[in-house]
Amino acid sequence: MNDKDHIYFMRLAIEEAKKAGASHEVPIGAVIVQNGEVIASAHNLRERDQTAIAHAELLAIDAACKKTGTWRLENAVLYVTLEPCAMCSGAIVLSRIDKVVYGASDPKGGCAGTFMNLLQDDRFNHQSEVVAGIMEEECGSLLTNFFKELRLRKKEKKKIQ
Repeated sequence: MNDKDHIYFMRLAIEEAKKAGASHEVPIGAVIVQNGEVIASAHNLRERDQTAIAHAELLAIDAACKKTGTWRLENAVLYVTLEPCAMCSGAIVLSRIDKVVYGASDPKGGCAGTFMNLLQDDRFNHQSEVVAGIMEEECGSLLTNFFKELRLRKKEKKKIQ
């Protein structure tokens, strides 16, 4: 896949992230592509489901496994708007995803090269190629704007009380 493909699929992940943001979820979206075809997409649902594991990547991996009928997502590419955390990176390695393409880096928890790199640690039996910074500004601004609005809502709520 080339940069043009990466941008096309990242735009789909951004659309998923926007769905999350519209539901007052942290706006993170993920899309899984296999053989040039989208096989799964998801966005964060932690607030709705009140569970720590409802990250976009995990939900997309689960949907892709169900669609393909196997836990091995070989020849798959995961597009995600924010660099995967440790939990999601573990699921990526365990599901054998070949490549991870992400938008914004996460300096406090990114485990695809920023804070640490679990996806390319050769102590694991599988490694994933990592492509960072695709549509980074757009992905990052979704998060920045979300948290800015969240802080404003909290401030306004305090004024009312």
